[in-house]
Amino acid sequence: MHSNRGLSRRNCLDTMSCSWGTELWDQFDNLEKHTQWGIEFLERYTKFVKERSEIELSYAKQIRNLSKKYQLKKNSKEEEEFKYTTSRAFLMTLNELNDYAGQHEVIAENLSTQIIAELSRYTQELKAERKSHFHDGRRAQQHIENSWKQLESSKRRFERDCKEADRAQHYFDKMDADINVTKADVEKRCSLKAKQQAQMRHQVAEDSKNEYLTYLQKFNKDQHEHYYALIPHIFQRIQEMEERRVGRVRESMRVYTEVERKVLPIVSKCLDGMTKAAESIEPKMDSKQVVESYKSGFEPPGDVEFEDYSVSMKRAVSESSFLNARGESRRRSRSKLWPLLKRNKLMSLLASPRQPPPPPPTSPSPDGLPNGPQSPQQPKEPLSQRLNDFMGTKHKMHCLRSLKRGLSLKLGTGQEDYSHLPPEQRRKKLQAKLNDINKDIQKEMDQRDALTKMKDVYIKNPHLGDPDSIDPRLEEITQSLEKLQLEAQKFEGWLTEVERKLLEKGSESQRRQSSHFDSQGNTPLTNNYGQSRESPDGSYTEDPSTETTMQFKSRSTEFDEEFDEEEPLPTIGTCKALYPFEGQNEGTISMAESEMLYVIEEDKGDGWTRVRRNEDEEGYVPTSYIKLFLDTNAKDP
Repeated sequence: MHSNRGLSRRNCLDTMSCSWGTELWDQFDNLEKHTQWGIEFLERYTKFVKERSEIELSYAKQIRNLSKKYQLKKNSKEEEEFKYTTSRAFLMTLNELNDYAGQHEVIAENLSTQIIAELSRYTQELKAERKSHFHDGRRAQQHIENSWKQLESSKRRFERDCKEADRAQHYFDKMDADINVTKADVEKRCSLKAKQQAQMRHQVAEDSKNEYLTYLQKFNKDQHEHYYALIPHIFQRIQEMEERRVGRVRESMRVYTEVERKVLPIVSKCLDGMTKAAESIEPKMDSKQVVESYKSGFEPPGDVEFEDYSVSMKRAVSESSFLNARGESRRRSRSKLWPLLKRNKLMSLLASPRQPPPPPPTSPSPDGLPNGPQSPQQPKEPLSQRLNDFMGTKHKMHCLRSLKRGLSLKLGTGQEDYSHLPPEQRRKKLQAKLNDINKDIQKEMDQRDALTKMKDVYIKNPHLGDPDSIDPRLEEITQSLEKLQLEAQKFEGWLTEVERKLLEKGSESQRRQSSHFDSQGNTPLTNNYGQSRESPDGSYTEDPSTETTMQFKSRSTEFDEEFDEEEPLPTIGTCKALYPFEGQNEGTISMAESEMLYVIEEDKGDGWTRVRRNEDEEGYVPTSYIKLFLDTNAKDP
């Protein structure tokens, strides 16, 4: 038997087809530990795949959030940036990145459904099957142990009975062989009872022997059946269970790789899309787009006029000439800063008192001072003189218009014909608007044609529908078409006018350049073309021919009209007058004690606060004469 087992062990190593029932007949406990380790390994591998799936989901979520974070926002400044190839390539990259994240979600889903769920279910089944197999093995082991215990018990009993029988026989033989013992003693001491006792012991020993032989045969039969039938069968089932577990692990690992391999083509396409997006970037095209976006259509400024200051040296110095010279100097210095001034600061500069405010009265009532608080002194330069300073040159009028148009652009109050834009930008806006209108016209015409065909079908087949039911919709589309066509004609007219002016300006620019080259080496000629059409903020200005004949009165009128159209300053709070103030000087406003006024500009450090009583009455009052209640929700009366 041992030689057969050795032969089978060598065959097992050679053919890789081992039988646990034959080779591991005595390794029940080790097999139990090994199968328990196999289940723990299966659970650990399942946990590994689960954590990998969670990582894929988390990674995909982070990638999607990143792509969403940098996506183009609707109605934002980024829509203007979309015209550049870099922005479009970046948007394509984000879209591909979003698809790339989707593939990681697919990996996570497939890992969860094809591996995690299957292995979790199989692990439960494997635990139940393993429990059943080892329960059968323990029961067989218990049976052979019980049989062995019975054999050992009968053997010990047989041994004890044999010893007692030998002892009784030895005692009987000793008494029978003693010569000193008389026949009367023998009959008296070794009676029939002693003989019967010896015979009985021999009989008991014989019975124990037979019982022992029976249990021995039974044990040998049970042992043979245990090690050559029951245990091999149980171990074979455990081996098959273990091999199925190993095969399932192998299949799961194969699926693990196939799940990722299946998404590789799509991932490769995503990466190819990103590469294609990068290759679509054109530096030259972006440079051209910058020109298209910001080209104003204006010509560079012409030569600066020569201003002869030596003439003033020949005149007698008088107060008026001195004031005029000072005003001219002030105009020159302010003209440099004029484009940077905003309307609110400009009006504050015009209307703000230059003297420090009077101190508050010592008495809380007006009776404390004989004549009330002193108002600011008359400024050295009246408002009319400042207007003359600001409106003294034609160049500053251009700055006023540029300032107004710049504000209108920032506030979104552009005109319908885009006349607030530079010529080139205006032409592009008009062309884009005309293209949109033409698309709407084409859409309406397609709808009209479709409804007309439907009406014809209804006329030919009245059972399909009422032809008159389409007439209201056709009438509505006809009216919409008429409005769109009128709108298209209006924009076409504006576009034609802008293109004509651009052509005229181009020819004038060529003539100017030729005349400039002819006049090189001489004193620069007077040239106002550049100043007549350009503005400091790049916005469009009026024709110079309409401005050369303007007088100061018309200039001041236009100056007022420029700012009459602007919105009034918003209120930032209210104030209560602590003392009365007469406000006799220019730029100030009178107020009564305890009067409530609206604050439109805080104290800038000069001691004056700008307030408003109603829509047409506003001015400065001393800050020390009022109590401020700043509130961003305050409204005008």
